[in-house]
Amino acid sequence: MSLSPAITALIETLQGPRPVIAVVGLGYVGLPLCVELAKSGAEVLGLDVSDGLCAQLNEGRSHVGDVSDAELQHAVKSGFSASIDASRVARADAIIICVPTPLRKTKDPDISYIVAAGQAIAAHARAGQLVVLESTTYPGTTEEILVPLLEERGLVPGVDVAVAFSPERVDPGNPKYGIRNTPKVVGGVTPACTLAVSALYGRCCDRVYPVSSPAAAETVKLLENTFRMVNIGLVNEFALVCRRLGLDVWEIIDAASTKPFGFMPFRPGPGLGGHCIPVDPHYLAWKLRAHNFTTRFVELADAVNSAMPEHVVDVVTDALNEVERAVRGSHVLALGAAYKPDISDVRESPALEVFEALLRRGAKLTYNDPHVPTVALPDHTLTSESLTAEALRSADLVVILTDHKVYDWDLVLRESRVIVDARNATHAARLAAPELAGKVRRI
Repeated sequence: MSLSPAITALIETLQGPRPVIAVVGLGYVGLPLCVELAKSGAEVLGLDVSDGLCAQLNEGRSHVGDVSDAELQHAVKSGFSASIDASRVARADAIIICVPTPLRKTKDPDISYIVAAGQAIAAHARAGQLVVLESTTYPGTTEEILVPLLEERGLVPGVDVAVAFSPERVDPGNPKYGIRNTPKVVGGVTPACTLAVSALYGRCCDRVYPVSSPAAAETVKLLENTFRMVNIGLVNEFALVCRRLGLDVWEIIDAASTKPFGFMPFRPGPGLGGHCIPVDPHYLAWKLRAHNFTTRFVELADAVNSAMPEHVVDVVTDALNEVERAVRGSHVLALGAAYKPDISDVRESPALEVFEALLRRGAKLTYNDPHVPTVALPDHTLTSESLTAEALRSADLVVILTDHKVYDWDLVLRESRVIVDARNATHAARLAAPELAGKVRRI
């Protein structure tokens, strides 16, 4: 393959000892990437819209659970700095966009953050740069949004600049897989662009996996999360089926998991949460509507998963009725607000939907989450209360929404009057004290 002088020099720089790399967006995706790139020897320019956050990061104080203060401080010493000054991208050899891509209330994509980042970058772009989009989006975004902005500056992808998409694969709180040992999918606008983006991520990822185009790379991320969304929807529906049949869905899953091939266990719960799985499949569904195609699996799984928080509240209602209590006026203690164990992330957390539904029904709600000190709901602000034996005994019902490792499930089982366990968190405690198992109701 014959490369232009600009792309040849770019690849050499990215493979060299000290490239300058800008990361736009310093949240759950961008900040860990900054730290990993700084470890590789790069000078890392972090960009964000929050001046206060940038000052905090420059002082070495992390706001992301997967990045410790010590790791951030080492990155600062290695050349990481944060700023709101977008003009700094003019110095960068590579620019990586890691901004949010939420859904609107209509569940249509909101790519305004990508557009704003692209415009800011294009205003200072120059020949010899690589621009990479990592934000999850619909297929075609990189070539439909970023490429025209650069072409307006007279920069031709594959000749003057490199442009690519590489899906972020961050799993908050995962102690086994991080940026370094999670394979990195990349897709460039041209083969030369793919070579450049591969050189960039070769610095901080053990394996880089090229695909044919940015649209292919964009779709990879959507498949990954649609796979999880659909299978979680399936197992949540199975939980409803087993409840109707008087069967234990957890027993069914454990037994099915003994098959060494052809089955992958998923677990039911109070619904979907996080920044990816509840959101990303809707980007695919939106894109396909323009092609007169209905993504039926996505829509059905979304319907099942979206109904789970209300189902949990129905189980709470039934459990209180069994002890001759109404939801209205009952003290319900919720354990967990984060969307998954051992993190502080409450984005799209189904626990918050359960909170709101219980409050609407008149429950006197308190909660405990050691990772989430406060929760802001539309009409209420709640503060995490201490989890003590007395707190458990004083509640009419305890509902388990997040199975944090720090929880003492033996204590919860022993001291609670009635428990609705949406995560099967009390399983081991019930086996150890079968005489108390009758306190527990599961979804």
